[in-house]
Amino acid sequence: MGNNLKEIRTQIQSVKSTQKITKAMKLVSTSKLKRADEMARRSRLYADKIVAVFQEIHDRLQEQGGGVDIPFFAQREGEPKRVDIVFITADKGLCGGFNSTTIKEIMRLIGVYKAKNTKVCLHAIGKKGISFFDFNGMSLASRIEELSSVPDYQKSSKFINEVVADFLEGTTDRVILVHNGFKNMISQQLKTQQLLPIESSSVLRDAATTVHAPIEIEPSGGETEILNQLAVKYVEFSMYFALVDSLVAEHSARMQAMDSATNNAGELVRNRTIAYNKARQGAITTELVEINTGVESMK
Repeated sequence: MGNNLKEIRTQIQSVKSTQKITKAMKLVSTSKLKRADEMARRSRLYADKIVAVFQEIHDRLQEQGGGVDIPFFAQREGEPKRVDIVFITADKGLCGGFNSTTIKEIMRLIGVYKAKNTKVCLHAIGKKGISFFDFNGMSLASRIEELSSVPDYQKSSKFINEVVADFLEGTTDRVILVHNGFKNMISQQLKTQQLLPIESSSVLRDAATTVHAPIEIEPSGGETEILNQLAVKYVEFSMYFALVDSLVAEHSARMQAMDSATNNAGELVRNRTIAYNKARQGAITTELVEINTGVESMK
């Protein structure tokens, strides 16, 4: 009985130690979430400005009757022969189903395009996604680590521009960006975006209610060139914003996971404490019975 009590005490101390760690990790994730959320808010302001300028120049070209004739908007006829999927996962775990949700979506898309005899090339950001596909023997066209945990505009632009170059050269017909994004403090939202070719409706619908002053363009007639340059910035910033959005969602998911782990540890401590008290009470009762039996035998 003594060994059983000692074992339960050891279990309680072990769970309490784990509970302290998970509680500390929750506090750290909460702090990081606030900073990442502020970064996302500032990034969204910049994205809104890009979309507003896109809308202004796009409307001008439509009014002139020339349409939008730049490579980034070029829609390929028929089913795509090759699709490039860029996806973002975390560099670390302990964030619930955050990474598995993204990976499941990637596997679903692979199945969809393979059924259409479309070649799929994967471009991975984040250790967890890279580890999964390496373990399953699936090749990655490109990969980068330590970017999803520390978003950097220059590094993300360099990474996505290699994929953009393939699109502009006609090597690939479509580029899709997949990541698990931030919805609110308690939930995440899987986001799948066609990055290339740019769909006018998807780019401009977010700016439908945006009010902005008319833009002066000099020299006159340079709208197409400006739109082409903005398209580059749009793609680069879409990649960067997805990284920031993914980071916010990751901290949110980890905060939830650690909160759940802390609560579960507390419940386990309570259950084991009850078991310890029962075992201790049983041991005391047994000892009293043995003492009474010995006294009776001496009479």
